[in-house]
Order: sequence, then C-alpha cells, then structure tokens
Amino acid sequence: MRFAIIVLAAALLAGPAVAQTGGTAISTTTLSLGTATPGGGFPLYGNAFAEVMNADDPQMSIAPRNTKGSNENIPLLEKSELDLALVAGEPAYEAFAGIGRAPVRLKILTAIYSNPGMFVVRADSSYKTIRDLVGQPVAFGAKGSGLPILARYVLDGLGLKQDEDFKAIYLDRAGDGPAMVEDGRVAALWGAGIGWPGFAAVASSASGARFIAPDADEMTRIRAKHAFLKPLLVPANSYPQQTAPIASLGSWSFVLTREDLPDEVAYRLAKTLHGVEGTFCKKLAQACETTASNTVAAAPRPELIHPGVMKYFREIGVVK
Repeated sequence: MRFAIIVLAAALLAGPAVAQTGGTAISTTTLSLGTATPGGGFPLYGNAFAEVMNADDPQMSIAPRNTKGSNENIPLLEKSELDLALVAGEPAYEAFAGIGRAPVRLKILTAIYSNPGMFVVRADSSYKTIRDLVGQPVAFGAKGSGLPILARYVLDGLGLKQDEDFKAIYLDRAGDGPAMVEDGRVAALWGAGIGWPGFAAVASSASGARFIAPDADEMTRIRAKHAFLKPLLVPANSYPQQTAPIASLGSWSFVLTREDLPDEVAYRLAKTLHGVEGTFCKKLAQACETTASNTVAAAPRPELIHPGVMKYFREIGVVK
C-alpha cells in the first residue's frame, strides 16, 4: 500500500477545527507498517513506534498491521503493499546479499534493537546446554518470522541441523510458545532480544526460566562460519529472576522502507524519530536501542540507509 494523502474535507472540520486552520483542509500522510503475528516482539514494538511517532507529528499517521513476520514483510515492501516494515537481522542480511533470491532494493529507515538469540527452558528442567536439547521438541518461533532463520545460522555453526537434530516446531502465533514450555509440549522455546515477550512470559511463570545460549567456545565456532553474527549481551535483570548477564550472538533488526518511499517522507520520519528517542525509550525498554547512531553502526552498508534518512543524519552530524 503506497502512502496515501488523506484530505479531511472542510465539511468534516466543523467548528473549532476549521478555525484553528483558517478554514483550510488538513492533509495527513498515512503509512502502513508491517509487524508480525500477535504475541511477539514486533507487534509490541510496532504499536509503540506508531504511538510515539503519531503523537509527535499529527500530520504523519503510521498504521501498524499484523503480518506473518519478516519473510512476508520483505515481499510486501517490494510490491509496495507496505510502506514500512519490521524485519529481523538475518532475513534482512539474506535479502540485501541476495542469498536464495535476487538482492532487494529496499532501504533502512532505522535500526530498532539488537537480537541476542537464546533458548528458554523451565527452571526445573534438566537442560543446561544446547547439546542437551538435541532430539527434543523445540519451538523455533513463528512461521515466517526471522527467529527460525537466526536459530538455523547459530545451530549450523555448531554442526547441527534445525529440522533433523531437533523435533522442530514452528508456531502459527508467536504468543503460543510460552504455554508450550510451561506444560511440557516443548522442551525449549527459541527467541531473541531484550524484553522479548516470549521470554518474559516463561520467566514470569510458576516454573520460572533458565536461559541457554552458546558458550564462549561455541560462539567462536559459530562466528568462524557466520561472521555477520555479532557478540551481544542481555544485561542482568532483563527478565524476572535473571540475575546475571547473558552473552550470545545475533544481529540488529530494522524498520525497512519500500524502495520508492519519497526522500522527504523518510527525512521527516527520521527527524521525528530522533526527536522522540527519549520518550520511546521510556515507553518500551527495547526502544532504548533505537537511535540514529545505532542505525549508522548497524547498517551492513551506508548506502542501504534511505537517502532521506542520510540527509537528516548529515545535518545532525551522525554521518559526514
């Protein structure tokens, strides 16, 4: 869906609204934002993103839309059926690099947050390492989301195959995973990020949670094969009863735009987002990583950042 210019007719602006604008119509740019299935991190982030952006710029309306996740969002952007979409780091990496497909011509609006990947199990289970989970039923995330792709790279670096060495389960809804851990239908749930709802739900359950991430030697092996995965840290107390930091690997997720999103629209979005960084951080912990400087650092290549965004970044000195 290309962005629409919605003109509110003067007939609908009766009384005070007309007076405030001198009797002229108010135009609002409406942008569609693809997220993912309910219960996951992308809808949580996307709804908060839209709320703070819309509040700061009433003439720019961002409308979140649930989708199947990253793997659906990319083609929807290519077909201009979405204006903006949240895309996890691994699908973005594959799409930009042309792995298994032609390279995309989409652009980065902003990096949103880092995604250190790990498993969560019940605290009273016997599972303590990734190898302990081999042969067990594991929920690897929602179909079409980026989480199974991140897991595939991590496990491949350890010489493991997601669909052969585990009883892999792919969810219709991201929010279904925590209950499956709690009632024993799966031994573990794979997820990523700080403040990820699935992890928070398991950690808050009666059984509590234990997190399993690659150890130092495993991370070295994984990065030797997949260097685009970066060492990331989940700070202590990111989840209930998680008293120590957790080191893992992952990448950055992004808000991507359709290729032909006008420069002036991207510029305005970047300026608004930079102005509400503090407000966004207070609203959602994950959003504290959504900054202009992190976007520059996280982009695989500078030319992948939207030209309108880069124009604003040059003005504020984030890039030269």
